[in-house]
Amino acid sequence: MDDRLRALRETEFPVVAECAYLNHAGMGPLPRRSAQRMAALAELVSRTGDRRWLDRQAEVERVRGLAAALLGAREPREVAFVENTSTALSMVAGGLDWRPGDNVVGAALEFPSNVYPWMQLADFGVEYRQVPERDGRIDPEELIARMDGRTRLLALSWVQYASGFRSDLARLGAACRERGVLFVVDVIQGLGALALDVEREMVDVAAGSGHKWLLGAEGLGLLYVSDRVVDRLRPARSGWRSTRDIFQWADYDLTWAPGAKRFESGTLNVYGIVALGGSLEVLGEAGAGNVANVETRVLGLADRAARGLADLGFTVVSSRTPGETSGIVTAIHPRLNPQELVKRLGEQDVVVAARAGRFRISPHFYNTEEEIDRCLEVVSVWLGGHRVAEIV
Repeated sequence: MDDRLRALRETEFPVVAECAYLNHAGMGPLPRRSAQRMAALAELVSRTGDRRWLDRQAEVERVRGLAAALLGAREPREVAFVENTSTALSMVAGGLDWRPGDNVVGAALEFPSNVYPWMQLADFGVEYRQVPERDGRIDPEELIARMDGRTRLLALSWVQYASGFRSDLARLGAACRERGVLFVVDVIQGLGALALDVEREMVDVAAGSGHKWLLGAEGLGLLYVSDRVVDRLRPARSGWRSTRDIFQWADYDLTWAPGAKRFESGTLNVYGIVALGGSLEVLGEAGAGNVANVETRVLGLADRAARGLADLGFTVVSSRTPGETSGIVTAIHPRLNPQELVKRLGEQDVVVAARAGRFRISPHFYNTEEEIDRCLEVVSVWLGGHRVAEIV
């Protein structure tokens, strides 16, 4: 770990004094800066009410710009603030003019946020086709093969929560563009840890919440809708923020706001946005202005965890093929219950997770190699039949 990252670890992440936190695929800890921004805003509103409302809106637009840059969006207006990933994807599902016989292609073993909105389309006679996971991977060619002339949308997680498999967005984006299929990507398990360029990778719509790898607060998500396709999606809900002029309250002119801003219907979670602004600054500083540097760090830690688990007799589910790896490592051991292992590690202040019957480790840039090794040591001792409490 270089001096820049070590300084951020020491100044921005009080969680390191409490535990070895290796569960960013579940929830990321707020940097100290983000928590302070939320507290400062609460104190300001307590003193001033709405007298500083325009200042808060200026901060909203600043953070929108930071989020757009991280996504690789051409314009900040292509990014909307929503409550969470589930809301964003449900808005997409409710925004298309579906016809009986249409279909959506996706993957099996997705997180429910990226399943239920498409399942619900059965009410309109829409088929939801799921490609199975095979050996911890989602085959891009199999996804493409499931598309036909009635496919309206490919809905896929960039990184799979239960395996850590990272899909080749550029390959899939090109296939969708050739077929006129809307490419909708859940980016929650990659954004903030991995480099993304929605334009280069031909992503039409991206959705993700801020409380995982982005290190933001719960209850705030991002919805990216490319200007190229925004008019194909009808806003499934509307309000005063949805329109072109948000201050002409008595005109009742339902002309949509430019870009993705039309999907913001009402008062925003400014506390969450302010916190996200601090977190995005921290991520920018961690990468020295280039998120690819954060990715390199995260992948290095994840690879260390994968090698260590394999050495301990685990079957690593997560693909180790370059381009398919992420910050998530999941593994299975023939003798260990993953839930019990998570509990035992928690007793030693090592925070990990279990998902889909698999043990999961998900480190971020500020974690150290020593924390990965500490986690592996606890697992090793437990495998050896010793009591975890004996570890000093």
